[in-house]
Amino acid sequence: MQKLPEKPPKDWDKPLERVNEKFLKDDSFHQDVTEYNRRYLYWNDLVYRIKDPERRDAVWAMMKFLRMMRYERIRISKYEICYSFIPEIVKGLHMIDRYLAGNIQIHNKTIRMEQSYIINSLMEESIASSILEGAATTRKIAKEMLRKGRKPKTHAEQMILNNYEAMRFIRDKRDFPLTKELILEIQRIVTKGTIDEECVGKFRTDNSIVVADSEDGTIHHTPPDFTEIEGFMDRFCKFANMKTDSLEQTSASFVHPVMKGIILHYLIGYYHPFNDGNGRTARSIFYWYVLSQGYWLFEYMAISRIILKSKKKYDLAFLYTEYDDNDVTYFIKYNITCINQALNELLIYLEKKQSEQNAIKAIITKIKDINSRQATVLQYMMEHSDEYFTITQIMQMFDVVYQTARTDLLHLVDLEYVIVKKRGREFLFIFNEHSELWEEKKPHRTNNKNDKQLTLQR
Repeated sequence: MQKLPEKPPKDWDKPLERVNEKFLKDDSFHQDVTEYNRRYLYWNDLVYRIKDPERRDAVWAMMKFLRMMRYERIRISKYEICYSFIPEIVKGLHMIDRYLAGNIQIHNKTIRMEQSYIINSLMEESIASSILEGAATTRKIAKEMLRKGRKPKTHAEQMILNNYEAMRFIRDKRDFPLTKELILEIQRIVTKGTIDEECVGKFRTDNSIVVADSEDGTIHHTPPDFTEIEGFMDRFCKFANMKTDSLEQTSASFVHPVMKGIILHYLIGYYHPFNDGNGRTARSIFYWYVLSQGYWLFEYMAISRIILKSKKKYDLAFLYTEYDDNDVTYFIKYNITCINQALNELLIYLEKKQSEQNAIKAIITKIKDINSRQATVLQYMMEHSDEYFTITQIMQMFDVVYQTARTDLLHLVDLEYVIVKKRGREFLFIFNEHSELWEEKKPHRTNNKNDKQLTLQR
């Protein structure tokens, strides 16, 4: 971010006195207040839209007054945040509830969610979340590493592998309560091998950490004193584990689970309890929370990939919240927008997968001696007929043990739909383009391969 946003005036309420005198009967004034609050604009946005300083101060004063009348407040330790419901948030939550907590349908047909879909999503999220934190690599190289189970060669690849392992870890912990120990373990996983060992799996023990611009050193955020971290994290975990209909620290009787997950994300970012890995830990905790609340389809969504496309807005959403009296509406609004963009991408992806499922059913119908997983593997290999696959790669992609992946591939070799070659001590598998399935597909291009099959000892 090249320039920090301007902070709102601290004495914002003083111009309210002049509203009655000068602007009360001004229809355009009321229209501006209504429209800007509907869009939940920040003070900085008004600076460019309203040139007259007196009018600008009056519009902001009325906006803030109306917002405060609607605020819901949450206190965690000595830190209080507030938020407002605006139409964009309500609409976004409706879309999330409609799709992400139940069965998902395309063209009135329920989509069967394959395990490989989850693995693909976890990979995408891990890559994007790491790149957000500065991992210098390409998506293609990173995904190839994860799919093939290759050991990371660079710092960036280690970050991505760590994130991938963290995402798998929180899936397994979705039914466990959040504890400081669990949070420390998440941070340990996302940072191992990438930072000083003394900072892995531990809260920071001084105030040397700030959020600053990597280019010019401008400080964007100074976290609270490190002595507050232990007490804050106790309250943070209590807040995360508390049933939303019994929140003692808020006047609201209900906090929507997705909103609460976003608030947890923000609070970790604000308190910055670690020397490093705060952003990745915060996003992991968000995933943990929404999955723990039954929003299971979040497993299939790479939200960080959307955030990566609008990183400046992500940073600004943090700053707007902090600068404007801890009004987390800005951060909620931004994240819900990202979630719904990720949902749209998921629906497009699943529409494509629906046609693949039909193709898989056709394979099972045609090939009697094959199960659903093997048909899925075969369909994938056919769609990537110019690529070689290893047993480890299939194991990683379809989340099965090594022996299962090996058995599946060898069975497809026996059926003559897959060809196997040996390179050194490693076996490589490729779809057999001379099989009857390929003939039925009638591709636009053809490859001539004269690979011979090998017999492996079982």
